Amino acid sequence: MKITAIPIPRRQLAARSRPATRVSEFLALMKPRVMFLAVFTAYVGMTIAPVPLDPLLALIAILAIAAGAGAAGALNMWYDADIDAVMTRTARRPIPCGRISRREALVFGVVLACYAVAVLAIALNVAAAALLAFTIFFYVVVYTLLLKRNTPQNIVIGGAAGALPPVVGWACATGGIGLEPAVLFLIIFLWTPPHFWALSLNRADDYERAGVPMLPLVAGRAATTRQILIYSIAMVPVSMLPWALGFAGPIYGVTAFVCGAIFLVLAVQLRRSGENDRQAAQRLFLFSISYLFLLFSALLTDSRAISSRDTRLPVASAPTASLLSDLQTARHFTVAPKDEV
Repeated sequence: MKITAIPIPRRQLAARSRPATRVSEFLALMKPRVMFLAVFTAYVGMTIAPVPLDPLLALIAILAIAAGAGAAGALNMWYDADIDAVMTRTARRPIPCGRISRREALVFGVVLACYAVAVLAIALNVAAAALLAFTIFFYVVVYTLLLKRNTPQNIVIGGAAGALPPVVGWACATGGIGLEPAVLFLIIFLWTPPHFWALSLNRADDYERAGVPMLPLVAGRAATTRQILIYSIAMVPVSMLPWALGFAGPIYGVTAFVCGAIFLVLAVQLRRSGENDRQAAQRLFLFSISYLFLLFSALLTDSRAISSRDTRLPVASAPTASLLSDLQTARHFTVAPKDEV
């Protein structure tokens, strides 16, 4: 039996695969790796909150936060399409390659952002929705439009947007803000500059072509490695606060201590490295990714262990339970209680 191949015109083949291709391109527009990190840290913030969240509401919250993070990524790519086209690291993104138009990216990002905020407000609470809206606004307007192309401190100030997801997660469960998510915010905020500056040390040519004033271009390698070390030294003791304040246990404490020590060693090695040593910056950059994931994974594990232990404790008497409830209320201050918005 003879099998004859039937040629399919390229245009027809492209038309058949277009719907699936378009979906994957829009997913790429949402910066899925950044979105995953935002969702993961938000989930940890939600999990360690003192108020348990219904599983269905928790799922809705996670999907809304993912949509919000994806919307911010899409709007970032919409505005940065011109510089993405000249940078090797970003040249294959959907807009520079012509697979998605800037107009489509803008409409997609705005609609997705509005949807995410609306869902969070309706299903959870207005405080969480407002925090998510502020996070998107800060990343798109403050960082992307105002800071990124105008100051070498773009990453420092703009890092606040990436540090807010655990605060949003906490607010989903409690309707407010507490000390715990503020500490998590501070950890991510201090982690952001060493992470991105380590990357930019080896991508200086890219940023120079794009006209983005990253610190290595403006201040030089020596000043950048010094700043990386300073932020690393500040970050490590702050990373121990969850254990010191009692909302994380020994698993987190050991993880934070060991990972913090490794981070500091790598930062010192980078500071002492030569002008042409690309490996030191690459090692710190790669470990910084693992560092944040390990830290929040340990916190998640510890919080579940503590919750499991608490469920096995004897039920307190009514007066004692009332006193504990009052103390818990005093401990967590809220910015927008559910019944007041």
